[in-house]
Amino acid sequence: MIALLLAAQAGVTLDTFDRVAPWTAQGSDGVSASASAPDGALRLAYDFGKVSGYAFVARPLAIDWAADFEVTLRVRGTGGVNDLQLKFTDASGTNVWWYRRANFRASKEWQTLRIRARDVAFAWGPIADKSLRHTDRVELVVVRGRDGGAGTIDIDDLRYTALPPPAPLPAPRASDARVMDGDMATAWTGRGGGALAVDFGGTKALGGVTLHWLGAAPRYGVEASDEGRRWRVVRQVQQGDGADDPIALAGLETRWVRVTLPKGAASARLAEIMVQPPEWGATPNAFVAALAKAAPRGTFPRGFTEQSYWTLVGPDGGPASGLIGEDGAIEVAKGAFSIEPFVVAGGRRFGWADVGARQSLEEASLPMPHVLWTGDGWTLDTALFATDARLMARWRLTNTGTARRRLRLVLAVRPFQVNPPAQFLSQVGGVSTISRIAWKEGSLAVTTPGAVEGDPATVRMVQSLAPPTAVALRAFDEGALTPPIDETRGGSANAQMLEDATGLASAYLAYDVDLSPGESADVPVVIPFGAAPAIDTAAFDRAHHAVAAEWRAKLGGVAIRVPPSKQAVADTVRTALAHVLMSRDGAALKPGTRSYDRSWIRDGAMMSDTLLRLGVTAPAREFAGWYGGYLFENGKVPCCVDARGADPVPENDSHGEYIHLVTQLYRFTGDRAALLRDWPRLDAARRYMEGLRQSERIAANVGTARYGLMPPSISHEGYSAQAQYSLWDDFWALTGYKDAADAARVLGQPEAATIADQRDQFATDLHAAIAASVKQFGIDFIPGATSLGDFDATSTTMALDPAGEQDRLDPKLLANTFERQWQRVTARKSGKDWADYTPYELRNVSAFVRLGWRARANGLLDAYMADRRPAAWNGWAEVVGRVPREIRFIGDMPHAWVASDFIRAALDLFAYERGDAVVLGGGLDAAWLVGEGSSIRALRTTAGTVDLAMRRDSDGVLVTIAGDARPAGGFVIPWPLAGKPGKATIDGRPARVAADGLHVPATGRPVTVRWLSGA
Repeated sequence: MIALLLAAQAGVTLDTFDRVAPWTAQGSDGVSASASAPDGALRLAYDFGKVSGYAFVARPLAIDWAADFEVTLRVRGTGGVNDLQLKFTDASGTNVWWYRRANFRASKEWQTLRIRARDVAFAWGPIADKSLRHTDRVELVVVRGRDGGAGTIDIDDLRYTALPPPAPLPAPRASDARVMDGDMATAWTGRGGGALAVDFGGTKALGGVTLHWLGAAPRYGVEASDEGRRWRVVRQVQQGDGADDPIALAGLETRWVRVTLPKGAASARLAEIMVQPPEWGATPNAFVAALAKAAPRGTFPRGFTEQSYWTLVGPDGGPASGLIGEDGAIEVAKGAFSIEPFVVAGGRRFGWADVGARQSLEEASLPMPHVLWTGDGWTLDTALFATDARLMARWRLTNTGTARRRLRLVLAVRPFQVNPPAQFLSQVGGVSTISRIAWKEGSLAVTTPGAVEGDPATVRMVQSLAPPTAVALRAFDEGALTPPIDETRGGSANAQMLEDATGLASAYLAYDVDLSPGESADVPVVIPFGAAPAIDTAAFDRAHHAVAAEWRAKLGGVAIRVPPSKQAVADTVRTALAHVLMSRDGAALKPGTRSYDRSWIRDGAMMSDTLLRLGVTAPAREFAGWYGGYLFENGKVPCCVDARGADPVPENDSHGEYIHLVTQLYRFTGDRAALLRDWPRLDAARRYMEGLRQSERIAANVGTARYGLMPPSISHEGYSAQAQYSLWDDFWALTGYKDAADAARVLGQPEAATIADQRDQFATDLHAAIAASVKQFGIDFIPGATSLGDFDATSTTMALDPAGEQDRLDPKLLANTFERQWQRVTARKSGKDWADYTPYELRNVSAFVRLGWRARANGLLDAYMADRRPAAWNGWAEVVGRVPREIRFIGDMPHAWVASDFIRAALDLFAYERGDAVVLGGGLDAAWLVGEGSSIRALRTTAGTVDLAMRRDSDGVLVTIAGDARPAGGFVIPWPLAGKPGKATIDGRPARVAADGLHVPATGRPVTVRWLSGA
């Protein structure tokens, strides 16, 4: 290793790349990578084949970093668009800093990358102080992007320059007026043209300027210069509307800025130049957020200034979908612009901040959401639904007053997603640029930058089925982001086409209506997902009825009837199923459509369990077949798959999850032929998992909390900073061994006995590791990771289901684990020492039911139900914050994996499988049994379907059991009421009551159970 002490030096060459050594090349699973040194430069050749992943070259290189620096690197290459990363790692290898260039295409000619200190960010690692001070290794990485494929990257002249701390700059000086950062300047009049130049006295980083004009300034330019002689145009304004003009100049470093007016320009007076800091205009989202913070509340979408919530609208399994926000704005497609309503009444404009809003779903459960605005004497109902071909919206304006009145509905097509700017990962929320808008024959054609002619993903149509009174197209410089009251006023009103280089254009469709008291007017709008013929209002109405009928059929396979106090649970089960179905993309089950627009095996396996219990078999079968095609040749199951292919990141829960998925399909369907077809992949995953297990079953680990476990991984997102021995992985691995053993036995495979031995050995090692971890960390609960001794009851739920290890776990540790979770959740009601949590915690409801904690299970469920936001839309985000309006990343909303967790929790209240028996009503307490009681029909188990009805009567409980399920261990009904149970009869014959409840033989015939309360 070469040690370079560079903090006090400048202009040091780190590597000239004249030889390959000491660089080494490597690729992730399925990716080839090689290093060579042609023409005196280092070349990384890569081929991604059919998988996602990365290729890199790396070498040891110790660097002491200055507070400010510049790294330069020459690059050239061939191939498609991928992501380029430069990584710096400390001696531990666990703390990483990086520079990232997304969507990078190397040119054939050399280009120089200039990387400043502000461009290098901490990536991951357990270190507390994330400041970049010293690193010991450097990597240049190519990560598969949208093109992938094969190519080369040549690198040369890696150079480091330590920069001195910036000297304080003098006060800015202007050529014709005094200008200071944020200070008022003497008014400059640009009669007949001219220029006002500002000298900062040295290079200054800025994010833009705000120009305050006295009067109109429709045309002018903003220029920059490093020395005051040669100027470059950094912004040209062609349609300025005067007043305050915010000008974003992202990443600009310059000594001079000047504003120029063309000759012959009308009189313009510049009263103030506000110089904005770099972060103000760093990104479109930062720029708009700064504008929103300074504007009256309601001028911009809520998500730029406070946390907002939304829900999903789309067809079952369709690749396209829309969003509707709690305030009524509609996002027309993933990452696309939105349509936001405004109402003009009595000369005043009303937006989301000026009205009361109430959300609802049609029939309380169908994924056809509404937002109702209530104003003074009027209401506006925004409704949204989707077919396979179109997103369909309808605005209904109603006069609720006592006199006839004239109202105006304004539909604003704005360059914002409903998905707010705090959201990121697969899709960054916030601004969605609009560069061109054209109005023709009742439709808007809305174009995003980089559009492809005829591509509906980049040129989207908004078809108004009601003719607007007026149409206004506005560029950003005309004040497009401030919705006007009079859409025909000034600017490009009624123009047929508008282009905007800023990408922040807007359109306003105005509809004037004259309504009698109680009268309504509808404005239906259609947004095709792709090429689709135009429709009329009659077809719109037919589509609405057809979509409602289709969802009723899809969501009604398992029917749940409950008392009124529990109706929200039954409704949410139906809606949550719709959320799972809408979030999938063909065969790919996905937890979301924006931030989590990828398919994970863990999400898909657990969602498939949910679908199978509801009798929705086809999506689970399709997912298993699709995902199985992405297994690596060595049997490794990828943690996730997206449009780029299989992800190579090792997450050691994956293998057990895939095995479980395939085996569960057989258990629920009885399709032995399908299981036989899947066996080669299933067994390959098992063999790969066995190799992982054996890698930790070594002498150095004997007696430790890691012996024989799955190796450390980051499958548990809480361990993303540093891989751990996560019991989440191990409970899934044990599930995989159990299911592989069952599958081998069913198919008569010769490996059956060997797999059974591996299962038993792994279970022994797993329980020994838990005991060792408890002793090592002095804890009295089951840890989340044996290497940390941390608490994570939600992870531990996997030990009960699907691993089925409840009876083998230390009962005291088990009880303490979930007692602690109970205390944790109940403390949130009044405590303020928590910021957020993930509703994956719903799995604890199922665990509490299995522990026999009926009252607590319902208490947990009530707590989680209260965190649906908004409640009427029956959905959860991935993250729930304590302060509802505090901005944070919350993941997709709804989150389909969370939705499936809720469904399983709700179904477990009615029935769950325990060994070879089915436990009925284990979570139904007195509140579920009042009046007509509760019932569920056609609930699937691996033993068949179950119909259950339970209600309380004057003497005890009446239970009826039907369906074709015949579990070998029969049915078990725990006593559901307070106090001790008394005598029981089954079909009128006396029955013996056991310690765990009433055991009812499964005969395949309807059974009536009467169970009396005890004395």
